[in-house]
Amino acid sequence: MLTDRQKAILQLIIREYTKTGMPVGSKALSAEIPSHVSSATIRNDMATLESKGLISKTHFSSGRVPSIEGYRYYVDNLVEPDPLDDNAEDLIKSSFNVKFNRIDEIVQESAKVLSDLTDYMAVTFTPEDGDKMKLSGFRLVRLDNRQVMAIIVTDNGHVINKIFRLTNVSADQLQLIVNIVNSELVGKPLDVVAKKLQYDIPAIMTKYVQTPQGFLNIFGEMLNDAGRDRVHVGGRLNLLRFAERQDVDYLKPLYNLLDTGDGVSKIVDPDSNNVQVKIGSELRNELLKNYSIITGSYDLKEYGHGVIAVIGPTRMPYSKVIGIVGALREELTKKILGYYDDQDDDN
Repeated sequence: MLTDRQKAILQLIIREYTKTGMPVGSKALSAEIPSHVSSATIRNDMATLESKGLISKTHFSSGRVPSIEGYRYYVDNLVEPDPLDDNAEDLIKSSFNVKFNRIDEIVQESAKVLSDLTDYMAVTFTPEDGDKMKLSGFRLVRLDNRQVMAIIVTDNGHVINKIFRLTNVSADQLQLIVNIVNSELVGKPLDVVAKKLQYDIPAIMTKYVQTPQGFLNIFGEMLNDAGRDRVHVGGRLNLLRFAERQDVDYLKPLYNLLDTGDGVSKIVDPDSNNVQVKIGSELRNELLKNYSIITGSYDLKEYGHGVIAVIGPTRMPYSKVIGIVGALREELTKKILGYYDDQDDDN
């Protein structure tokens, strides 16, 4: 257990180190402690914090810096989210106060806003639930004698298209394929569509098309693309500014990890219902030992849930960033639910 003064000292060390990046000494702390406390008393409290592994002494000076354990104690017990300032609130409202045609556009914009507000790398996941997302439209467009473009649309606004070769198929047969898909599959959840595509649809199509397997394979690939989590990233280069070692051998694998959807998905926890913080070694990746991730999930009722996250250095202003993540996920929830309400009104 820490005394109230020790908690205050730890909080001050973290706040000062966040601002300056320099070790914090007892003299600097004595000027910040509200009541008069001697430097000797502060040094004793600092020694206690060090013995508990919450701060450590550097070999550059007599000052102290927070440890990973210190940041964790601070986040779990002492941090209070900062309210949004007027500029941040105005940026969020103005960014979302436009007409969006797809969910993806809203989520992509949120990644940009989150990055702009924090100056760190931001990651947002398109809210998708394969069990609930439905196929809402399908078309085949002949481009020439050999090439056809297939287009599918989901009820949350995703549009997927692929160009493929389909030989010895007439315009009438193409229209029959479209009619079969529209009557048998449109309006159904994607998992149901996938099952019918595997078992029911081939038997129906072979009555009208001699070799429908090529088309069925393409259609299956498009369904996988539609149902896959989509990751949107803002401020990729922001993160690299905080890398301790500015050498290619370190930065290249770090950038590769964070430049792919799968890589980001593995380090961002999508299951938390609240704002969650993971620090340094908690991320279980040597490349990220000097970084923290602040994640916020947002609940979209029957439409599933989404995730937003900020990736920055362990020496980040947690109160400010946690406040921004919390506020943005609330605004994002309102905007996306409003989008779904508008879609329902149009139907």
